[in-house]
Amino acid sequence: MNRRQFLHTGSMIGLGTCLLPNLRQAAAASTPGQARVVLAAAGVDPRQPDLKVLGSALDRGLEALFSRPAPQVWASLFSPRDVVGLKVNCLAGRGISTSPILVELVVDRLRTAGVNPGQIIIWDRLNADLKRGGFPIITEAGRVRCFGNDVAGYSRRLFESGSVCSRLSNLVAETCTALINLPVLKDHGIVGLSAAMKNWFGAIDNPNKYHDHCGDPFVAETCSLPLLRDKIRLTICDAITAQYEGGPPCMPQWCWPLQRLILATDMVALDTVAWQIIEDKRRQAGMASLREAGREPAYIRTAAGLGLGIADPVRIEIVKV
Repeated sequence: MNRRQFLHTGSMIGLGTCLLPNLRQAAAASTPGQARVVLAAAGVDPRQPDLKVLGSALDRGLEALFSRPAPQVWASLFSPRDVVGLKVNCLAGRGISTSPILVELVVDRLRTAGVNPGQIIIWDRLNADLKRGGFPIITEAGRVRCFGNDVAGYSRRLFESGSVCSRLSNLVAETCTALINLPVLKDHGIVGLSAAMKNWFGAIDNPNKYHDHCGDPFVAETCSLPLLRDKIRLTICDAITAQYEGGPPCMPQWCWPLQRLILATDMVALDTVAWQIIEDKRRQAGMASLREAGREPAYIRTAAGLGLGIADPVRIEIVKV
């Protein structure tokens, strides 16, 4: 992706806004106490996703999640006053990282909703990770920026949640008023699953401390940090290509073209659905379940117990579009 693509223009739309909590409630299923997760078909070539096809999948997925036209959703979730951080996952490089084309589409929708280019920041742990994922490093003011925590730095203050004590990326602690989570769907050789919640290990300075016991309760407690939790407005999981064994590095022999976007406002519900997708694929491949392999992602249930979302499959409405 080149720099020009990040600056793709969009026009301001005169749509009314609604209160953000009401819009988040609209993303829940019609029955109280449930969550909605949308699987949007994105029948694209994983090596070179088509902008129009992927854009259609994104719009249809968002409309199914909120039961409203996509432009209204963007304008209601984000205001021109917001500084929006797009947290991608590029640890594994081009093989299984957040698609730059998907990010370009999200940037375009934000701009159409009135967010200025200089108030949009694409970020990950390190500049080197972003480069491996196909993202150019851009730091100039007034443009859509893209850089890692090695540029942004970390807070001086320590933030605590349960047994987690970390410094937060300055992008979370100071700069951004709103966050969009753009993870990938893959197996993780230590914590079992890397999807919505695990992606936020990229927001703390010491994730290496929190992989014991399959990341339980550490992944959940990281996502419980109020300054982080309260800024996350939407999760769009890139499952165009997914991986069911050997993560977090890319292992092509265990990747497959799932060709989906997974959308939710409830990260716990999204991870519950993602876990089942990985388990189904492992079963088809004749592999042991994650529990049998000794790395069941129990942090998902812990997160539900902390009130972060819903992990009971019976209470999760899965919508396919």
